[in-house]
Amino acid sequence: MPKANETVLEIDLGALTHNFNHLKSKLQPKTKFLAVVKAFAYGSDSIAIAKHLEYLNVDYLAVAYAKEGVLLRDAGVTTPILVLHPQPINFKLIIDHCLEPSIYSIRVLETFIEVAKAQSQKEYPVHIKFNTGLNRLGFWENDVALIASKLSKTKAIKVKSLFSHLAASEDINEILFTKNQIVSFKSIAEKFKSKIGYNPWLHLCNTSGIINYHEGHLDMVRSGIGLYGFGNSTIEDAQLKPIASLKSVISQIHQIEKNETVGYNRAYKAKDFEKTATIPIGHADGITRIYGKGKGFVFINGQRAPIIGNVCMDMIMVNVTGINCKEGDEVIIFNGSHKASHLAESAGTISYEILTAISQRVQRRILTD
Repeated sequence: MPKANETVLEIDLGALTHNFNHLKSKLQPKTKFLAVVKAFAYGSDSIAIAKHLEYLNVDYLAVAYAKEGVLLRDAGVTTPILVLHPQPINFKLIIDHCLEPSIYSIRVLETFIEVAKAQSQKEYPVHIKFNTGLNRLGFWENDVALIASKLSKTKAIKVKSLFSHLAASEDINEILFTKNQIVSFKSIAEKFKSKIGYNPWLHLCNTSGIINYHEGHLDMVRSGIGLYGFGNSTIEDAQLKPIASLKSVISQIHQIEKNETVGYNRAYKAKDFEKTATIPIGHADGITRIYGKGKGFVFINGQRAPIIGNVCMDMIMVNVTGINCKEGDEVIIFNGSHKASHLAESAGTISYEILTAISQRVQRRILTD
């Protein structure tokens, strides 16, 4: 694997294959698999990831917004794509690109029916979302009859699936709450199916649900963070491989005296004679100002170097006192060994945030199987 000579995000498709197969091994053979590729495939490269998952015969893809799905269609991705949080202004765009919307409110349902009719659609696939405790998006159980009534009056759309989202499937302190969500969703689904007279697919489990709640696998499961190498637990993390490695390089090394300061607002003061390294990555690249001042670190020649001072827009400075390094040496921000979750935890956040924050100006390098 070549060493970095600039800031680069390496994306390992072999690791993606491993994670996909590991998660699939937890399912019954007939259970379908939906891969979540929203937010540039969790900060990586949505086109490369979607095409590789298509090669692996994934059943469905999901994005958050319509334009994310359009990007994939324009790149030649043909797998069905669920749009998880569509806005009515994009409904024609969704139909034009054969995307499938999540319908989560009466306003959204009525508007999509109108647009589908105007586009002369027949039985256009939609996915009905129910709220079972996350209280973010979705219909309530007492909306079932009204939804069924709206559906009975049109041939423009047809329900492909019913789904909900688990609120705390990774939390061992919330097992009862999660089990109640599963029971609630199954009850809603039975009522709904009895009203419409056919059986849409049911899906509920996210990555942690796949791992912890086999009774919730139903017809299909959805995985996002697990595909990218994180299982929300130490045990599962050990079974998965992070697909992304963020690397950079030392631009310059400074020798500073005791009480000299580093960076904006003189936020770091040297405690003694110290050596610092400047690295070409900053908050415009996704290393936010939550880092620095004792939070966050990188690895240089196998040794941990803390981020010091304030993170700049295009640069960070790290303390390399005692580290044998020189200008041009590779810097690891995170990889399979020095995980993004560890860097995130050092600043009180989560792997999702640091992964999805990596700017599109950072070069992507795709590593194939």
